[in-house]
Amino acid sequence: MLKQDKEPILQQIKHSCYITRNREGEQFVPEHVFSYQIAGSIQINDGIKTYHVNEGDFRLSKRNQLIKFIKSPPPNGEYRALSIYLDQETLRNFSMEYGLKSERHDSGGAPFIALKPNPLYKSFMDSLIPYQQSGLVISNELQRLKLREAILILLQANPGLKDVLFDFSEPGKIDLESFMNKNYQFNVELKRFAYLTGRSLATFKRDFEKTFHTTPGRWLQQRRLKQAHYLIKQKKQAPSEIYLELGFEDLSHFSFAFKKAFGVAPSKV
Repeated sequence: MLKQDKEPILQQIKHSCYITRNREGEQFVPEHVFSYQIAGSIQINDGIKTYHVNEGDFRLSKRNQLIKFIKSPPPNGEYRALSIYLDQETLRNFSMEYGLKSERHDSGGAPFIALKPNPLYKSFMDSLIPYQQSGLVISNELQRLKLREAILILLQANPGLKDVLFDFSEPGKIDLESFMNKNYQFNVELKRFAYLTGRSLATFKRDFEKTFHTTPGRWLQQRRLKQAHYLIKQKKQAPSEIYLELGFEDLSHFSFAFKKAFGVAPSKV
């Protein structure tokens, strides 16, 4: 007989379901995520390009990514997606058990891998849906088994994924200027920017001032406001449409900073 879990229930299998017009946001993706788009669609932007994921699609989101998203339910329906979070400990244990290693470092490219249709993916995700629909809590032990099953299925369908799943390297030191110009609109803590550029927070701040001749906080606000002015004046976009995507937490803060920088409210440009 299985022992009852004494530790908190893990949340590595998540079902997103809601009815609304659209849901926008941004997030840092710290782990690989195997996802199935059950209903509705999602747009994913990595700061350079927008990708579209539609109903019935499967994808493997890569870890250490900054993304913005727009989740859209189908007409008169609900947005539904099922995600399996493949944490580093599980993947390391699996790697050691099966002797699997990454043979190349995955650098750059899209924030996720679009997976070609495969009946194994659908069967696996379908096996999880009854738990989600009935509201049953999946025990830690069952979640661990399902995570291992997910890894086995991904490798069975696409053996080349081992180079992504078992790449345990941390972000290396990269060009700070190009990274910040790509990712300035993401509203994340400086320590996250530092980590993603392969630096300690202290080194990040020091390198930043050498590169941009100002502090990260000042530069980020100026860069975001400059882009906001362009979008409002040249592209005729409304302040309410752009403040979130440029990394401002609320419209009032954005309006105050904009007026202080340009001497006029964003609505008056």
